[in-house]
Amino acid sequence: MRISVFGLGYVGCVSAACLAHDGHDVIGVDVNPQKVAMVGAGRSPIVEPGLDDLVQEGVRAGRLSTTTSARDAVADTDISLICVGTPSNGNGSLSLQYVDNVCRDIGNALSMKRSYHVVVVRSTVLPGTSVQRLIPVLEEYSGRAAGEDFGMAMNPEFLREGNAIHDYYHPSQIVIGELDTRSGDATEALYDGIEAAVVRTTIETAETVKYASNAFHATKVAFANEIGRVCKAHGVDGYEVMNILCQDRRLNISPAYLKPGFAFGGSCLPKDLRALLYRAKESDLTLPLLAGALQSNQEQIQRGIEMVERTGKKRVGVVGLSFKSGTDDVRESAVVPLIETLAGRGYEVEVYDEIVDPSRLVGANRSYLERELPHIVSMLQPSVEALVEAVEVVVVATTGQAARRAAALLRDDQILLDLVGGVRDARPTRGRYDGIGW
Repeated sequence: MRISVFGLGYVGCVSAACLAHDGHDVIGVDVNPQKVAMVGAGRSPIVEPGLDDLVQEGVRAGRLSTTTSARDAVADTDISLICVGTPSNGNGSLSLQYVDNVCRDIGNALSMKRSYHVVVVRSTVLPGTSVQRLIPVLEEYSGRAAGEDFGMAMNPEFLREGNAIHDYYHPSQIVIGELDTRSGDATEALYDGIEAAVVRTTIETAETVKYASNAFHATKVAFANEIGRVCKAHGVDGYEVMNILCQDRRLNISPAYLKPGFAFGGSCLPKDLRALLYRAKESDLTLPLLAGALQSNQEQIQRGIEMVERTGKKRVGVVGLSFKSGTDDVRESAVVPLIETLAGRGYEVEVYDEIVDPSRLVGANRSYLERELPHIVSMLQPSVEALVEAVEVVVVATTGQAARRAAALLRDDQILLDLVGGVRDARPTRGRYDGIGW
């Protein structure tokens, strides 16, 4: 392929060198003449193991060249990668000046080019940036239409400094957000020969995946450090604790608990998190990430309540009462304060759970329900059919069979609010559906 790479910084230089190594004809573009001269002479402008050799190889083979002219680069290529930086502004917002400038340059170049061209954003930009901001810039300066005269894709990079070349050739996955199939096909062809799962999705989703990944990495670092503080204060080896934790690939290092949904509850998570935070306080330690988890959990409950309130309806049916589907344990179930709050605010609340039977609960489980929802018996419906028949809004708080049955029974005038993804893949064909995080 004939490829132009805009921005010869870390991502751009690595991408250009690897693409040239794979046999593509690559033109590196940068406004900095020093970078252009260095790469053109076969030297990497950044320190990265193995990159100097790849750059030199590409230049010697005639597959890697450089220029400061966007017009020439676009004219001589079929696809352009935008790899310029998106630094922070002083207030923490994202600076898009370099991306904007490149899009103007590419747009101007496209105005003089009749053949189809694909623009691929590799720079890290917030959700909606490519479609709402960059495509309009390209269209304005080119006088051409996205999806007809040129294509657009978002292809986030996941290169770690110090391991970038290895990561380029051994990615966990290749994520491509595409404006249309033609754009996605051209972008996927960049990676022919690289063995990795290719995920093709919307541009906005691909933009968001990059931020979700980095936020998760930052969260993991902060989590390990906070656990380390607790361990150090109690004479425990934090490295050993985390090494053992990471050996659990079923729950700890796994997709478990990593889906949007309702708040956590039950007899373990809230109790143990509070106990750990209290012990840290006794040791004069602050654990803001873990403390924030409790606050975030409360805000998720509030979000569920607000979803119901925004419907403007007063007759509400809740499917699911326990803290987790498939159990009758209601201790600290996030559904309980949702029901209690709605009832306290004058809503007519009906409840159905295919497993929970208050008359059969015992011990702490029974005591919790009697204390938090003393009128629960009067709210219970004998069947999901009876519940759906009696309400205007159905709140799904379980992934069980009852949730799917409720979705199938929904009327045209009803609303289904899904808090746990219980019917995300079997959405109702009638009425209105809304998910808490999708």
